[in-house]
Amino acid sequence: MSLPVVLRSVADLAAVVGHELGPGPWLTIDPRRVRAFHGSTDPAAPAPGGAGYSEQVTTDRGHYLPLVLISSMAADLYDLQLGSARLNYGLDRVRFTDPVPVGARVRLRCTLAEPRVREGSVLVPIDFVVDREGADRPACIARKLSLVLLD
Repeated sequence: MSLPVVLRSVADLAAVVGHELGPGPWLTIDPRRVRAFHGSTDPAAPAPGGAGYSEQVTTDRGHYLPLVLISSMAADLYDLQLGSARLNYGLDRVRFTDPVPVGARVRLRCTLAEPRVREGSVLVPIDFVVDREGADRPACIARKLSLVLLD
């Protein structure tokens, strides 16, 4: 199956349920990315060149970074093109199972669970795994719920 998988209908969703998509390409967690993340989530984070700033940024406060990267990395795995709107409905079962140090490389894989068709919409549960290169355990696992409005 070539990536990204284009999903244009509920039947397309059903066809990939239970099949793992990916893994996607490796992404390096460089210091600039970590600083940008910390700066957007922690207003007290030191600015580059400011007092308290260090190039030796770690992800101690940033376990959420792999979770935040899921949406952008998912574009390499699938392209959800059905419906008039696609909404982030929330997350289930989020676990940060292994830290991601600066300089590490991560990649994403996912498996679609059974979509739940409702009147005028479909709820699409997708199980994501963020792998860290060379690690025995994934860095993060999460189920993302996307609500697709059909009209």
